[in-house]
Amino acid sequence: MNTRTNAMHAKIVGLLVILSGVAGCGGGYGGGSYGGGSGGNSYTMPMVSFSTPASATAINLGQTLKLTWSSTYATACTASASTATAGTFTGSQPTSGSVTVAPTATGTATYTLTCTGTGGSGSATTAMVTINPSILSTLATTTTIGSTLDPIEHGGNPYGLAIAPITAGLMTAGDLIVCNFNDGATNTQGLGTTIVGLHPTAGATPYRIAQSSQLQGCATLAMLPDDSISASAFSANLNPLVTAAGVVTNPFAADTFTGPWSQTYATGPAALPSALYTSVELNGAIGRITLNGDVQSAFTEIAKGFCGTGAPGGVFAPAGLTYDPSIDTLYIVDTSSYSVVAFSAVSTIGADGIIVNGSCGGSTPTPALTFSGTNASQAKVIASGGQLNSPISAALLTDGDLIVGNGDLNSPAVTNLLFEISPAIGFVGAPVQLDTGAPGALFGLATKVDSSGNQIIYFNDDNDNTVKMLAK
Repeated sequence: MNTRTNAMHAKIVGLLVILSGVAGCGGGYGGGSYGGGSGGNSYTMPMVSFSTPASATAINLGQTLKLTWSSTYATACTASASTATAGTFTGSQPTSGSVTVAPTATGTATYTLTCTGTGGSGSATTAMVTINPSILSTLATTTTIGSTLDPIEHGGNPYGLAIAPITAGLMTAGDLIVCNFNDGATNTQGLGTTIVGLHPTAGATPYRIAQSSQLQGCATLAMLPDDSISASAFSANLNPLVTAAGVVTNPFAADTFTGPWSQTYATGPAALPSALYTSVELNGAIGRITLNGDVQSAFTEIAKGFCGTGAPGGVFAPAGLTYDPSIDTLYIVDTSSYSVVAFSAVSTIGADGIIVNGSCGGSTPTPALTFSGTNASQAKVIASGGQLNSPISAALLTDGDLIVGNGDLNSPAVTNLLFEISPAIGFVGAPVQLDTGAPGALFGLATKVDSSGNQIIYFNDDNDNTVKMLAK
């Protein structure tokens, strides 16, 4: 081998040694890996992905959105949102996890998570989320369904309002069921003894379902699945049950009721039985009547200490009881503190598990409520103050928000307001005035979704003894 050949051989060998050294130091870029040898993945680029929302989605203002993500080869992550009103998604976040955000304005939003690791950084952004206007803000047409005056006794001042779930006895599925707080002979508050029904069409004529002294001072109604009607008879100190055929019974006679003011029916979560939740006494207690069909199997006072005072025309007591079966939550409208309270996992609350700490203010709101007791952590004030004025009625919207009506027991700046309240963010949008007449016209509220998926709100208007419908 000549000198020239030897020199070329040496150069080739040297070049191979250099290339081998470079490869051993992790100089390759394949697959995003910067590591070699036994630590081949120690410098891999982080990868991030969102599993929820899985695609473009839309919610109503007031609803929450769950963000769920995971990452690989990351040691730290930082969150950000496309707008300041998208809900709180900022700062340091775990490398895998989930949070619930509550947008505070309409529009569109995306959420981004950027994660870093020894191999660099990676990020992911959710699909577009559209935040539509709140439900109440889209409803602008009011239609009068019909009079609530009993066709025989002529009692009026409608308080309780419910919707018949099925066709049975005297009622047709979808009928509006109303009880009257005043009697016909003297028009005295608290002496009403009648329940009437109306088909849910404009110009409907009321038909009598029941009349009994056991219904005296009927303040609220709750429908059971078989069309039985449970009534809070404030003046009779009873909680009668009216069959679909209009027969008044008293299956809860063993319980003590003193000025029962509000109630709601609750389908049992999971394998638990159904129940009636009721403000059993004017002293501010909330009770659970556990049911086996239409028969009581147990009674438990689950909370006490709400303000309870006053007489017909000026009652301060827990009202507007509303149950959300999707989250096993009971909502209570507290007339005295001008607030709305949520009892989460209400089916698990034991005897006097929640003690409400407040006082009765009468002409002024009570101090902000606080809670004690073994289940105190399950009680929360979700809205208070603002234009709430002795709120008295409530119902559940299809997106999980509440509508709440003022009782106007004190001098309001604007009468007869209806509010939308989100359990997540409180007041949503501006309230709607449903009646410009005398204050305190709004009591019973009921909601449904029509065959086209549109939200409908029914409400009693005491100023003209009618049921009205609010829709798009």
